[in-house]
Amino acid sequence: MRRRWVISSFLLLLPLIGVRAQDQHFSLLDLDPMLFNPAYSGFFDGTQRYGLVYRNQWATVSHPFQTLTASAEWGFLRSERNRNGFSAGLWLTADRAGTLSYGSTAGSLVLSYYQALGNGDDLLSFALEAGAGQVGFNPADIELPDHTEPFGNNAAFYPTAGIGLAWFREWGINLYTKVGLSVRNLNQPKIDFLADGDSRLARKWNAYARAEWRFLRSWSLMPVVGYQRQGRYQELVYGADVRYYFDEHPATYLAFSAGIIARHADAASLNFAVLWREWTFALSYDANLSHLSQASHTLGAFELGVTYLVGRKDRRRKALPCPII
Repeated sequence: MRRRWVISSFLLLLPLIGVRAQDQHFSLLDLDPMLFNPAYSGFFDGTQRYGLVYRNQWATVSHPFQTLTASAEWGFLRSERNRNGFSAGLWLTADRAGTLSYGSTAGSLVLSYYQALGNGDDLLSFALEAGAGQVGFNPADIELPDHTEPFGNNAAFYPTAGIGLAWFREWGINLYTKVGLSVRNLNQPKIDFLADGDSRLARKWNAYARAEWRFLRSWSLMPVVGYQRQGRYQELVYGADVRYYFDEHPATYLAFSAGIIARHADAASLNFAVLWREWTFALSYDANLSHLSQASHTLGAFELGVTYLVGRKDRRRKALPCPII
């Protein structure tokens, strides 16, 4: 009986789910930067980058939210003489949750162009993004509370587009900053399961700033602040990481970082990362601090991530991870 009530309630809320649909969010902010801003594509010391992130949220419930994301980036037509270049990127993501396996699958292609300004301390990047997605659920165990409801489909397909702009600044050998602004779902695609519905995926605005300040030769402080808004929902994150560089030669590169990132009025995230040669291994744990903490027993989310870099450059003691300077 309880299961039927849960399923019925879920179906009654489907219109609201469509109206207030949101994209996925992650706590490993820098591991897959294209997910925050397509204009961050291509900014790494190398020619290619590949990444994988897995997130498991609210594991104390019977069917937790699970998200898996894969990404790839390739730099091309780069010119150290003209200090410009292009990057192409691809990301794919899928998530599932609940007894009906409600979830989404989405992917996008990214093309970005970056240009150094002045003496090369400043770089501007502009990116376009185009993709598609699908949301749906498994209808096998559904029992409709009202058989006259104009229930249409158990899946909805949609196209989407976005743009991004980013500014990178190297203030010296020990300090760099990056600031970006992006907008996704520019076309506000329709996502609806009811035959006569008109629910849409709201535009997603993202502003993000990160800095790295090198001190005591091998240490760095990396403060971050970010803001996202999608429809009536908004998210503010802020915090900092501390990194120690054991060895910065490409063949024996080794660094470790740890930090705390707060998601305002929602969660506090502990982040850890090991950077070894071409690899980055990262772990994040979110402690739930919202009103859902009683139901989740304060257990928030685990994230695991890994990236692999091809063609790392020898840029010891340089602050900005730039592909052309």
